[in-house]
Amino acid sequence: MTKFRWLVLVAVLAMTAAACGTPAATTTTAAGESTTTATTADGETTTTGEQMESTGYEHLDRALAGEFDGTTVEVWAQWLPESSEASNFTFTLEPFTEATGITVNFQPTPDYETALQVAVDGGNAPDLGQIAQPGKMHQYAEAGSLVNLSEWFNTDKLSTELVPVFYELGTFNDSLYGVYYKTDVKSIVWYPIQAFADAGYAVPTTWDELIALSDQIVADGTNPWCISIESQDADGWVATDWMEDILLRTAPPEVFSQWTAHEIPFNHPEVLEAAGLMSQIWFTPDYAYGGNTYINQTWIGETQDPMFAEGGPQCWMQKQAAWIGGFWGANRDAIADEPTLPAAEWPNVPGEDVGFFYFPPIEEEFGKPVLGGADMFVMFNDRDEVRALLEWLATPEGAAGWIERGGFLSPNTTVPIDSYVYPNNELAVMVSEATTLGFDASDLMPAAVGNGTFWSGMVDWVAANGEGTEAIFQSIEDSWPS
Repeated sequence: MTKFRWLVLVAVLAMTAAACGTPAATTTTAAGESTTTATTADGETTTTGEQMESTGYEHLDRALAGEFDGTTVEVWAQWLPESSEASNFTFTLEPFTEATGITVNFQPTPDYETALQVAVDGGNAPDLGQIAQPGKMHQYAEAGSLVNLSEWFNTDKLSTELVPVFYELGTFNDSLYGVYYKTDVKSIVWYPIQAFADAGYAVPTTWDELIALSDQIVADGTNPWCISIESQDADGWVATDWMEDILLRTAPPEVFSQWTAHEIPFNHPEVLEAAGLMSQIWFTPDYAYGGNTYINQTWIGETQDPMFAEGGPQCWMQKQAAWIGGFWGANRDAIADEPTLPAAEWPNVPGEDVGFFYFPPIEEEFGKPVLGGADMFVMFNDRDEVRALLEWLATPEGAAGWIERGGFLSPNTTVPIDSYVYPNNELAVMVSEATTLGFDASDLMPAAVGNGTFWSGMVDWVAANGEGTEAIFQSIEDSWPS
């Protein structure tokens, strides 16, 4: 396997369209119409459309011809009920159902990791399931629970259209098992724009400036950081993201890859150094709102609530990916009341009320790295209508509704860059300018560690308020499968 090659290459491969013109791209609508879009280096876009006979995907073609009308496909995902992610995905599925007559029973599932495993073990798996961890996909594939997509999927088309690394990460033992659908950029920090300006705070561009700003906020009587890691049956993953982002800023890319692949110990000195820097923010008194108790006991969807306190921010910065906007304070209630509410009409509007800055570099020699993650869909039950939906999700049209609403970056290179809205239009540029792009290390590790002892070890570390680092990291190292 060469899945780690991309670490130093993907910044070039992934989204160069953000910085230059894109080649002409032909895409197909759910109604069977095609559009050819070309974007020049100066941003000019031309589009022509004509009826086409094929989408390039056999089962999708048959579905669009009405062959599977009246059938049903069940899809599970970790996007929580009444979240903007769940409503956006539901919205995105509607054109498929309208064009094919296939009903998609989408089930956003709490305690997803456990629920999916129980369903698979009990022989009640959904037709399609969303998975964030390649290591978990490997586990299901090795157990014989997944459909080998290479036996029927147009892999030539998929491998041509996906960013190469995402095609590669969807494979196991040289066969395709996962189709990547959505990517996330994690190296960003959100802050309240107007309150920041009113307080005279400047966006930091270096680690030293970040620490100095944190000290200033403490001196002014509030807490600089909104941090928490309670996530139902996935407690701790937020902490692993922080650890990985810092490691990319303090060690060579090769160390990050070696650590992920366990070619060096989990508790390698470079990793312990990163933990020390992380503890500077997480455990310095008054830095994190509510201290380690709040961090461990507060659901990640409520992490940033003190940022929107009636009397002004009680915490000022939250490090989280772009999907978090739907959970900001009153946004949760607004979306619950009206799931289709556009982001521009949320009480706390991304880009107007709350903005983001790049999580600053630490060691100058390692440039401006970016940490990312992604979600794939895997197939548990092999039927023609299920194949058709998975093929559709591999097309730009399979994500168009979500892209339109924001909070979505596609791994499909045929998506026009100018179709993205804030914040993803700016995140695409950030990715294109990254010196290194690291894929979420915990997602690549064996599931027993990546979404097992690494997660739980971070919970233990927080409970100890940053004490016992060497012992906790040694226990994670000892848990690595032989």
